[in-house]
Amino acid sequence: MFNGPAKFITSAPRLEDCPPASLPEVCFAGRSNVGKSSLINGLLNRKNIARTSNVPGKTQQMNYYNINEECYFVDLPGYGYAKVPKKERERWGRNIREYLNDRETLSLIIHVVDARHKPTTLDEDFFYWMASNGKPFCVLLSKADKISNNKVSKAIADVKKVLAEMNIEVPVLAYSSESKKGIEAVQGLITEFVEE
Repeated sequence: MFNGPAKFITSAPRLEDCPPASLPEVCFAGRSNVGKSSLINGLLNRKNIARTSNVPGKTQQMNYYNINEECYFVDLPGYGYAKVPKKERERWGRNIREYLNDRETLSLIIHVVDARHKPTTLDEDFFYWMASNGKPFCVLLSKADKISNNKVSKAIADVKKVLAEMNIEVPVLAYSSESKKGIEAVQGLITEFVEE
């Protein structure tokens, strides 16, 4: 799946603007600038199919990528970026919630968290929301090449502890888009959910 053709399809501001629900979908969620677009590029071994930016809040719509006619990757707008006007943030929030709740072909939500920092209150709220709404999700810790292996292990343990306190058990993996460390494990996980 990951070595076949992949192409950008559309940017959808609302659920009704999404492509026909014909393929399983894997969506990428997380705070602004956590590395969702870099992860998509890393998974597909492509330099810039997903546009990365150093400017937080750049992704403002749901960006759809067709992966080898087998599934869609959906890059969601990042949350928690303060410089976007409040009304705009609320609109994104509504549109994303609607997408997450009502998109019947959604197979997996990949929640990306920076390995160098503990999950924020917003991250924890999102863990809880996904679990209480019965959504299939996993947590991926990005930028694992920026810290030592011991710190990566500790970051994974910290996230698992937060999840366990909420009575949530989901896969937690660490990876680096730069060094490709952990990318194969993420590919394997996605394949499991898409091919179910």
